[in-house]
Amino acid sequence: IWGTAVSGAEAQRAPHIANIRFEGVEGESVLLALDMENVAVSTGSACTAGSLDPSHVLLAMGLDHAHALSAVRFSFGYGVTDAQVDRVLDLLPPIVDRLRNAAPLTPRS
Repeated sequence: IWGTAVSGAEAQRAPHIANIRFEGVEGESVLLALDMENVAVSTGSACTAGSLDPSHVLLAMGLDHAHALSAVRFSFGYGVTDAQVDRVLDLLPPIVDRLRNAAPLTPRS
């Protein structure tokens, strides 16, 4: 998916968690679309569940407001199968395209 980046890709991080940014899309919208497909992801840490503010961790890493809002956290536990990951990889491109076309995220001043 064009305009996609892994937050902290160069840093040491937990191998079972990936925080991925989707340029031009609010992470919360990706979360809701995946939830409708019975895929659970998050836009922040468990301690900030329910908040619509961007992740304070991503902001502290130097991401601007728009990039921090475009992030989605994927967690992979022991029960996650290759088939489930493949399904998410199939679901994501059309979801991101639809959201970019419907209401692109623009940087706040």
